[in-house]
Amino acid sequence: MAYEITLKRIYADATDEEGARVLVDRLWPRGKRRESLALTDWYRDASPSPALRRQYHRGEISAGVFAARYRGELRDDPDSLVPLMRHARRGRLTLLSAARDLEASHLPILRDALLKALHDEDGADREPASPPCYAHRLDE
Repeated sequence: MAYEITLKRIYADATDEEGARVLVDRLWPRGKRRESLALTDWYRDASPSPALRRQYHRGEISAGVFAARYRGELRDDPDSLVPLMRHARRGRLTLLSAARDLEASHLPILRDALLKALHDEDGADREPASPPCYAHRLDE
């Protein structure tokens, strides 16, 4: 199944075509009231840990190190993706962040992790849960 997961800045206007709009930042965006954002959810658990976010924003680690560590955080806590996977299975999902440069933010990494988890789960659903039983053939 194909899933549509888009990325958008929280400061951009909401449109009807965005499906579920989920803010995935640990911090609330400055100057924004919840009522004005048309959010489906504010989900912090899939965003980078506070320590990792601080290191990256202070320039203590490179973008490559940030990406590797964030992927590790997502890998170590796969349940953090479950609520976002539910939204993606219902239709279009728009991941929102206050980051100025979305492609340099955590959102592309999160989208890739979500798509991988969804496809892995879909693949597991196609395989039989157990080997087929041929006991009925013994009577023949």
